[in-house]
Amino acid sequence: MIRLAVPIILANMAVPLLGLVDTAVIGHTGDTSNLGAIALGSLVFNFVYWAFGFLRMSTTGFTAQAAGAGNHREVTAVFGRALLTGGCIGLLLIALQVPLIHTALWLLNGSDAVESQVKIYWDIRIWAAPATLATYAIMGTLIGLGKTRQLLWLQLFLNGINLLLDVLFVVGFDWGVRGIAWGTLVAEWSCAIAGLFMVFTLLSKPNEPVWNWSSVLNRAALMKTLSTNADIMWRTLFLLSGFAYFANQGAGFGDTTLAANHILLQFIAFSAFFLDGFAFALESLVGKAIGARNQPFFNRAITVSSQIAACTALCLMLLIAFGGTAAISNLTSISAIHTTASTYLPYAAIYVLVSFAAFQLDGIFIGAMRSREMRNASFFSLLIFIACALGMSRLWGNHGLWIAFIVYVVARAATLAYYYAGLRRQLD
Repeated sequence: MIRLAVPIILANMAVPLLGLVDTAVIGHTGDTSNLGAIALGSLVFNFVYWAFGFLRMSTTGFTAQAAGAGNHREVTAVFGRALLTGGCIGLLLIALQVPLIHTALWLLNGSDAVESQVKIYWDIRIWAAPATLATYAIMGTLIGLGKTRQLLWLQLFLNGINLLLDVLFVVGFDWGVRGIAWGTLVAEWSCAIAGLFMVFTLLSKPNEPVWNWSSVLNRAALMKTLSTNADIMWRTLFLLSGFAYFANQGAGFGDTTLAANHILLQFIAFSAFFLDGFAFALESLVGKAIGARNQPFFNRAITVSSQIAACTALCLMLLIAFGGTAAISNLTSISAIHTTASTYLPYAAIYVLVSFAAFQLDGIFIGAMRSREMRNASFFSLLIFIACALGMSRLWGNHGLWIAFIVYVVARAATLAYYYAGLRRQLD
């Protein structure tokens, strides 16, 4: 479990480096509008690509189950379907690039100088959409096969190319925001090409084509893939809505509280890098156990992963509880925000401690490809959160909002646990 999870954790932590490298390079060479453009432009792309995260998750689950069943043809077919889906979505994003950026700029409401630079950034980087979504399919395949070390090397390759091109285009050629966009575009296509070569090497067999197109284009399998992807997309949107509702409610208590909550959410996001690593590894093992109909392996994988994740969550909770105040000092020098964030710090620590169950159950259900239950659980837990937040925040202000947020992550686990008995019967 640790061998599978550690490369995923490191790869997850490498993801924000793309944004940090872009920000650092333009922050030392550009002006305020350039830096604002990178911030808003990255936000737009992150939001757009977040909605299609189902491609990685469904590919992991289907690949792991096919690998567990020893069905190599289906493993390659799953990869082919994922690439087709990602490619079609990427081309659709390119076709809709004008209305998408106009809508995003209308919602974000930046200055004229920033918006003009965002548009330059968007017009270049959007052409990497097929490559980015193909990389999601590649990541899902590697995790499903348990090849997490290759995933880490691929992520490091992406960041390395991006860093070199940022320095060349921005520092060397003085291209500014345009250089950042071109650097990311080339890096994402390079990553996709390297990833395709990596997966083809893993899946190819002597004297056999990688794909059997009758299997890839099987109508029933395609419809199942589309249905599963739609369920996971709704699950992701419900989850995103919960975090957006928390941020919006916090804004109602004033700018200081909003800023303090934002800082504490960074601690939660940092913890997610670790807990997600064990959940991703569990996706692969659960999928293989179900594909092989091996209940002892299924039970063992869940037990070991949950024990390690619980210990990790406890360590993270203690780190936040005892080191959080010092970390807040490094993130802000504004005394009012520091005081407010320190007041609510225990809630963030408790949230991290209890959140591991939701991460683990997410991993189990993704590996089992029980997408409808994931969608329903995400919807019901969102309703529970909103109901609790409305009442508790009126009684206890931001304290009540944080308590409701903790209830939310517990409800995410509890609603999935409700469906867990039915999932276990799948192996009987």
